[in-house]
Parts: sequence; structure tokens; C-alpha cells
Amino acid sequence: MTDGRLKHFGWGREGEGLTPDEAAAALDRYRRLFGVERFDEAALPILSEINLRPPRIAPPPVLAPHCSSEPYDRVAHTYGKSFCDYARGLAGEYENAPDVVAYPRNEAEVTSIIDWAGGAQAAVIPFGAGSSVVGGIEPRLEGSPHRAAVSLDLRHLNQLVEIDRTSRAARIEAGVFGPALEAQLRPHDLTLRHFPQSFEYSTLGGWIATRSGGHFASLYTHIDDFVESLRIVTPRGPIETRRLPGSGAGPSPDRLFIGSEGILGVITEAWMRLQDRPRFRAGGAIKFADFFSAARAVRAIAQAGLYPSNCRILDPQEAQNTGAGDGASAILVLAFESGDHQVDAWVSRALECCADHGGTRENPRKADAHREGAAESWRNAFIRMPYAREQLVNRAIVADTFETAITWERFEGFHDRVKSATETAIREATGRPGQVTCRFTHIYPDGPAPYFSFHALGRHGALTEQWATIKGAASEALMAAGGTITHHHAVGRDHREWYDKQRPELFAAALRAAKQAVDPHGVLNPGVLIDP
Repeated sequence: MTDGRLKHFGWGREGEGLTPDEAAAALDRYRRLFGVERFDEAALPILSEINLRPPRIAPPPVLAPHCSSEPYDRVAHTYGKSFCDYARGLAGEYENAPDVVAYPRNEAEVTSIIDWAGGAQAAVIPFGAGSSVVGGIEPRLEGSPHRAAVSLDLRHLNQLVEIDRTSRAARIEAGVFGPALEAQLRPHDLTLRHFPQSFEYSTLGGWIATRSGGHFASLYTHIDDFVESLRIVTPRGPIETRRLPGSGAGPSPDRLFIGSEGILGVITEAWMRLQDRPRFRAGGAIKFADFFSAARAVRAIAQAGLYPSNCRILDPQEAQNTGAGDGASAILVLAFESGDHQVDAWVSRALECCADHGGTRENPRKADAHREGAAESWRNAFIRMPYAREQLVNRAIVADTFETAITWERFEGFHDRVKSATETAIREATGRPGQVTCRFTHIYPDGPAPYFSFHALGRHGALTEQWATIKGAASEALMAAGGTITHHHAVGRDHREWYDKQRPELFAAALRAAKQAVDPHGVLNPGVLIDP
């Protein structure tokens, strides 16, 4: 990470992005996919040219030193990082910009800001690092009684407060970015080992609030698995859960706030379970004739209780797009790791499962095969993917993803149905074919988490509508086929329509009751998970 500030439009910090070679390779691939020589290119939004309405409120003098209504702060806190967010930002649509961005330095100031906002009839939008891809941090106030919005940025709550080496846990402030957290744990030879794709530009509190999925493909798949206890500030007062390795004392209060997306309270710190830093690693890439053969091998691995740290299948097109393959084979990127013992026996058994389904290992004699070849090509592409979007949206290339989970016995029909519906929607929305690919991100003994990517050539002036048509059709298809509307991207505002269908109505009533108990005036993140 550099010392520059985060971009007001795009991924990462100012001055960061794809290299010229990376950008050229990506655009060449899309030229071949769409059969075009050039793209209709629009200019990226310049901060000084973005029109913002005047702030509707101002902080009191005691809070003013830690608040800003400057254009950069307001623009940078309007949107997350979804395609829809980029398309609307490209079009200069910043009518939902927050009126004030608050940067509290401690929990007391978090409380003061929430109290002030409530009295000023302002909504409070908790903000980690802004990497939401589901409209989770946009201050949309329609349907709510609020007259203004405050974005509550927790970046200054970024310290490792306390270490318990014996129990292998730490008390950590919620605003810490991923790299800063790992840097503070490294001297203790410990790691949280939670690496979502947004790792560099996301925070611990954001991971907990959205039930983030991280590095591990199995066993420790979600941030839930690492939370030992939480401290939360609500409009009614603070809540601190008891720190325990486990408990059977009724419904878990931690579980109520994990995944609550900021509607029940602001997570200020957490005790997190840690691990010894891995010392033993092994793995590599395995080729399969087709995606479903690879999936059957992965099911065998998952049900054998081997718990690989990485077990991601790329379908042939996805493999080709990321440079991990030539488009003729599905690729399984497989890895095991441990801080305690050699993993050769686990690798050997997993490779037997692969061989049973026609898998062939790349570079079988290389001990570090997990760091070379297809495995390394995919890893590099995965890390660099978020930087590509700002190079695509201004060329009217609609490129986005959606993820879900389904049980094994339904997976193959589910995959075909969802992929077909999305391909049909691309043709209907854009008038021409596009591409839909699939990979696995996480695996369980009872099913996988398929992650779909779609690519279409859109039209400036209609990008948001074209994206909504494709996204809506895909969401309808995966819900109709029995999947979840989201495996790890959270609900936000973009998934609300389908989340409302997925959750039981009595549970929705219970959630509304919990909201009423801790936030009776609906100050926190209105429109997310439940209606204002």
C-alpha cells in the first residue's frame, strides 16, 4: 500500500492501477470476444467537475474537527465498487452523496456522532473502506424520515489492542485495513488468515458486518469462524458479548451482529481467533476435461475431510480469461497449508480424488507447483481483477460477478440453468451475445459456492439499465433453482428484492423487532436488510 489517498473513482489508491501491458491484454481479449476493433470510450469523472448539492446539515463545533463536507470526502463515500456504482459514477450521478463524512478517533466519538445525527434527523452509514459490491454503503434515503446522511468512516480505529498468545486470539479495532492488521500480528508470529479479494482495501469491521468470505476454500470459509466476541455501539447504547471459545447459552448475540450490515450497530472492536503463520505449503494445478468432472473431484475432496486452503475450479473459459489455461480444460487450483505439520499426505489423497475423475496434475514433480504455472497465473489475475473495472466501464464493457451456493445433488442442473438465463439476458439487454463463466470459491461437504462472471458489450447512457436486466435475470434464475442470493457478497440494497424472498417472513419480523430495540428511530443504514 502506498501513502496516497483512496481514489474517488476506481479501485485502490491514487496512482495505482493496471499496468499498460495488463490493460492492453484485457482490452484485446474483449475485442476478440465481442468482435470489435474499438470501443466507445467515455472520460472518467474528474473530481472538480462532479456536481454536489450543498450539505443539508453541519456538525456541532465539538465534532467539526473530525468531520468533513469537502467534495473529495463526499464523493469517495457515495458508492462502493460494484459495476452499477461505477456506471452511475461515470454518468456523474452523485445525488446520494453524504452531507458529512465523520472520522471518529475512538468509540466515544462514534457514540457522539450517532447521538448528534439522530438529533439532526440524519441517517448514519457505517463505512469501512468502501469495497461493497452490493450497494451496502450508498446513503439512499428514499422511504426514510431522514433529511440528511452522515458517512461514518472508522479508519482511525485501526489498532491491535491486546494479544492473548496462550489462547491464540487478539482484541482488534474494527477500522483496521487488512494489510495493517497482518503487519501488527506478524511480530507475534500469528495471522488472522482471512484474505478476501478486497483484502488490501477492506476492514475487519466490514468483514464482520458483511459475513465476508476469505482465503480458505474449506473449513474456515467465513469471517464468522474467527469471531470470538464483539463490541458494538448502538443508538441505545453499547453492547459487548462475552469472550468464549463456544457457548450453548441460547441464540448467539455475536451471530445477530455478524452479517447485520450496519443496521443494528457499529462494530468498534472484536476479539478474533488467530492461527500460527503457515510454514508448510503444497499444491498445484490439475487439469480436467470438463467443469463437471472437476466438480465431482472437488466433491470427493470436500467429503473426505481434507480441508484444503484453496480448492477453486475454473471452467475452461474462466481459466483462459485469467491466463491459467488455454480454454480447452477446466483447471483446479489446489493448495494445502499448515503452521504445524507437513501436508504431503493430504495433498496425495486429494490428488487421488482428482485422478479418480480424470484429473492430470501440472508439474507433478515440482515441490513449489502451487506458486508457479496455472496456479500462480490465476492468483495474480485474481488480485489484479478489481483494478480492471475502471478500464472497462468507461468503454461500455459490462463486466460483473455474482455468487451463490447450492447442494451437490442439484449443482449441475443449477449451473446450466443459471448460465443459460444469464446468457439470454445479455442478448436481450445488449442485442448481442456475451460470455458467462463460472468458478468455485468455497466448498463444503454438502455443496459448492459457484461464482459466475458475465461479460457484455453495453452502451453509454444505458449501462445501468443493461446491468440491471442481466443481474435481475441471473438473480431470478439462481433463486428459482434453489440457490442463495449471495454466498459472501452481502445483501446491501442491490440484493434486497431477492433477500426478501429468501428469508422466512417470521424471521424478517424478528429482525425488525431487533432493529426497533437497538435503533428505534432507524438511524443506521436505512434500506439495508429491512425497510426503514
